[in-house]
Amino acid sequence: MRSEVGRRLYIAYGSNLSVEQMALRCPEARVVGRAVLKDWRLCFKVHADIEPCEGHGVPILIWEIGKVDEAALDRYEGYPAYYIKKDIDVTMTDLDGNNPQEVTAMVYVMTKGHGLRLPWRGYYEVLEEGYERFGFDKKILEQALAEAKEADR
Repeated sequence: MRSEVGRRLYIAYGSNLSVEQMALRCPEARVVGRAVLKDWRLCFKVHADIEPCEGHGVPILIWEIGKVDEAALDRYEGYPAYYIKKDIDVTMTDLDGNNPQEVTAMVYVMTKGHGLRLPWRGYYEVLEEGYERFGFDKKILEQALAEAKEADR
């Protein structure tokens, strides 16, 4: 899939799974597909993050965003101090899991130095709602929470 000029694909795995929040934050954004980030794991460092981890996978939503949306996301994500950006190749499908295609999308990954910590309850609930809405495996979310709980003792 090629994005229109001035638009790019963006990977959401945290609170930006919320269609309602994204509509407020990035009014020109639109969901274009879903995928699994293979060999990455979800973790909580108060906020969601992903880390390379062989054999794991993180379900993701893929948005198409414009420059204004990306600038809003940069502010929201604390780029470049809190999160940095990476381009990742993924096999994206439509929301029904059909029509696979190879795409490159931008993702925010937390900067170094943040340890595992429990997320705020309301924040976690937003992710839970996103996992439910898009049929993602909630065991991945629950495992990340359990690991943060263990580390945060």
